[in-house]
Amino acid sequence: MTSFFLNKKKLPLLLTIIAILMFGFGFALVPVYTLLCKATGINGKTGGPTQLGLLEEIDNTRWVTIQFIATNNANLNWAFYPKTTSIKLHPGENTLIYYYAENNSGKAMTVQAIPSVTPGKAAKYVKKTECFCFTQQNFKIGEKRDMPVLFHVDANLPKEINTLSLSYTLFNADKYKKAATSEKQGHL
Repeated sequence: MTSFFLNKKKLPLLLTIIAILMFGFGFALVPVYTLLCKATGINGKTGGPTQLGLLEEIDNTRWVTIQFIATNNANLNWAFYPKTTSIKLHPGENTLIYYYAENNSGKAMTVQAIPSVTPGKAAKYVKKTECFCFTQQNFKIGEKRDMPVLFHVDANLPKEINTLSLSYTLFNADKYKKAATSEKQGHL
């Protein structure tokens, strides 16, 4: 008597089922990872926009240093950097900074910036009201733009965190273009 796994007629069916399960598992990892990051603050993913007008109390008793970093994804021929590399602020204080982007690719492009905060446990305390990262950015050939980030660090930031980094990686989003985009993207 042969085992189920050694049966030549059932082996292709078993391998097909395993391949389908592996594909499904890989496909399910993206939303599971996103939910896990959102719940725990792992990987420094920040939340979406906060509402202006929900003013927090400013903690004038302490300072937090924020470092700003910019990275281009591989093979993206762009100038992309923060216009300010570091600031000190009081938690709860609204701050406006700008990143500079210039399309040197020789073609019109759509890009998307993905934010990250380090240390990861500080991510849930960075509240952005306005950010170029919320939408895809359309650039003409050679177009230059200052792109805003209006944010504050929640006053409930743990006391042991005195320095954090807000980093953006710029990706080519041409193949993920959204149908309706605004000409005023990246501007306040």
